[in-house]
Amino acid sequence: MIVNVNKKILIVGLGLLGGSYAKVLKRFGFHISAITRSQSSIDFALREGLIDEGSVEVDPRLVGEADLVIFALYPHIFVEWIETNQHLFKSGALITDVTGVKGSIVYKIQEMLRPDVEFIAAHPMAGREVSGVENSTDKIFNGANYIVTPTEKNTPDAIETCMELGRLLGFSNVTTLSPEEHDEMIGFLSQLTHCIAITLMTCNDKEHMEKFTGDSFRDLTRIARINDLMWSELFVANKAALLEQMNLFLNKFNELKTMLETEDIDGMRAMMRHSTERRALFDKP
Repeated sequence: MIVNVNKKILIVGLGLLGGSYAKVLKRFGFHISAITRSQSSIDFALREGLIDEGSVEVDPRLVGEADLVIFALYPHIFVEWIETNQHLFKSGALITDVTGVKGSIVYKIQEMLRPDVEFIAAHPMAGREVSGVENSTDKIFNGANYIVTPTEKNTPDAIETCMELGRLLGFSNVTTLSPEEHDEMIGFLSQLTHCIAITLMTCNDKEHMEKFTGDSFRDLTRIARINDLMWSELFVANKAALLEQMNLFLNKFNELKTMLETEDIDGMRAMMRHSTERRALFDKP
C-alpha cells in the first residue's frame, strides 16, 4: 500500500518524530495531514511544507480519508484516542505508531480495534535531546534501527507495508520482534541506559563540576536531559522488563566493585577486554 503516493497519510501527534516522519514522507509526494494539540505546530508545519493540512481538533474528514495513520502519542493517550475515535477510521485503514513500549499497549489496542482496521506496531529507534516539530529533521533516521512488532492478528501485507515505511524513512536496519522481545531489548538498550544516565547525573551534587568534566562524562550523560513525563510513563509501562535489566546491571556493577575492593586486577582487565570487544559490535558503519 505505502508505495502508492495517491494514498493519504495522517500523523496524529506532530512533535519531533511526527514532524520528522512528515518531512521525509512529503519528499516522496504523499498527501500528509496532521492532528496535534498546538496550533503553532500546525502553522509551522504548513509554513515549512511538512504537511498539506492540519487541525488541532479530531477532524472526522482527515481521519476518515486517511489510508495510513501514524500515531506519535504517549502510550496512554494513544489508547484513549483509539477508544474514543476509532469509529472515524475508513474501512481498510492501516494504523501504526512510534511508541517505545509494546506489550502493554499492542494487544490492548488490537483487542478493542474494529475488525476492518488493522494496527501494526513499530518503534523507530531514533531521537534527539530536543522536542517539537520545529526540531524535526529528515536526517534523524539515517543509520538508525526500526523495529516492527507484529502479532498473530497482523496480516503479511500490513507487516510488509510497515517495514517498507521504515525503509522509506531511511532507517538502515528494519527488523521484526515480538512485543515481548521488543520490551526486553528496549528495557536494556534504551530504558536502562536512561536510568544509568539519570542516576549518574544525580548521585553527586557537588557544585561546578561542569567546569572540570571531560568528554567521557558528557557522552555518557547526553540522554540525562530527559522528558520526565514521557519517560516515567515508559518506565512504568515496561516495569517488569526494566527491573530485570536493572538487576542485571546492579549485579555486574557489584562484581566490578568487588574486584576493585580485592584489587583483582586480572578480573578487572578481563571484564574491560570483554567490554571493548562487545562495544565494537555497536559502532555504526
